[in-house]
Amino acid sequence: MLNKLIAAGLLAGLVVGLLAAATGNTALHMIAQGSAPFGQVFINGIRMIVIPLVVTIIFASVARLGDLRALGRLGGRTLGFYALTLIPAILIGMCSMQLGLRFVPELTLPEQGAVTVPQLRGLSEFFVGLLPANIFATAAKGAILPLIVFTALFAAAAGTLEKTRRERMVQAAEDISAALIKLIWWILYLAPIGVFGLIAPATAKMGWGVIQSLSMFLICVILGLAVFVSLVYLPLMALRARINPLKFFKGLSGAITIAFSTTSTATAIPVTRQEVIENFGVSEKEADLIVPLGASLYRPGSALFQAAAIVFLAHIYGVPLAIGMAGAIVLTVFLVSLTVAPVPSSGVVTMAPALESIGVPVAGLALILGVDRIPDMFRSSVNVIGQAITAVLAPPDSEAYDRNFD
Repeated sequence: MLNKLIAAGLLAGLVVGLLAAATGNTALHMIAQGSAPFGQVFINGIRMIVIPLVVTIIFASVARLGDLRALGRLGGRTLGFYALTLIPAILIGMCSMQLGLRFVPELTLPEQGAVTVPQLRGLSEFFVGLLPANIFATAAKGAILPLIVFTALFAAAAGTLEKTRRERMVQAAEDISAALIKLIWWILYLAPIGVFGLIAPATAKMGWGVIQSLSMFLICVILGLAVFVSLVYLPLMALRARINPLKFFKGLSGAITIAFSTTSTATAIPVTRQEVIENFGVSEKEADLIVPLGASLYRPGSALFQAAAIVFLAHIYGVPLAIGMAGAIVLTVFLVSLTVAPVPSSGVVTMAPALESIGVPVAGLALILGVDRIPDMFRSSVNVIGQAITAVLAPPDSEAYDRNFD
């Protein structure tokens, strides 16, 4: 229902803005411009909550693992698989959108679209900046990468504590995350009005070009997801796991259907667990670790979507992305994709710090938020596929290696 209301807010904003641009009607322009404060309030709400949410989710996810050495080969192979497949997803997302930009029309931005491009730092300065001297000053500046690095290191240290202390800290982080997620729900309830307040004045300036741009963005994301599955997952299924891809999709059809319809991999956990055990020879012990961990951390579809969205919004707002900035974008999206919360459009919301770090206005998220339901269905399906493949490939002695589905 919420997605429908957000889409309605987007549609209303587009209609009012397009009519104002086409007719020059003074009343419509006044409505469009008068709604702008509602959009700013909505964006402020997102910016207020996203950093503490990212920090608490990362802390709980990493600290919950305990001592990583205790996980042995299984934990190492699982986390290594996440890293090796997330990077291609990010690069494919950036490249697919970069190719699609040639079909995106030039847009005349409203005045608030003016941005200041941050000065590109050298490689050594970039890595030095990942370890901040003052974490509180870093948080006040909204610098997401140093916060994530600090949180991950702190959580890893917490994971080595005795079980009672570790569980207390993890429980506290999860409780804080739950409260923040509740707050995000409240903010999202205001999204229809906020999206209208962001889209209407922007569309009044941009005209029909905004619809053409959004259509091309959706096409690039969906095609990028298809390319990622074809180039990364299908070869892994056929060559590494020796599983016929058609039978793999058939064996995982229940989980994919649930993820596609609900846009939630967490909702699909029970079915994903059952299908990888019954259809792909994964043991219950391995499935109980890998499937929930993947639903918490591993979202290659979201990473591809976020990378494409950053390239798209940077183009819309005229922010040049130098080659030297590509590495920072890959690392930022890699880390931010690990923090997607189980709420609608969280993959959009958590992009806010990444956008600010390269000088793209957070208000640009409204362009994507209203149409996010469509790519969310596809990226959630890809996320579930990736989580199932991890369960098949990560266990070093899984029966799946000895089963031939051809």
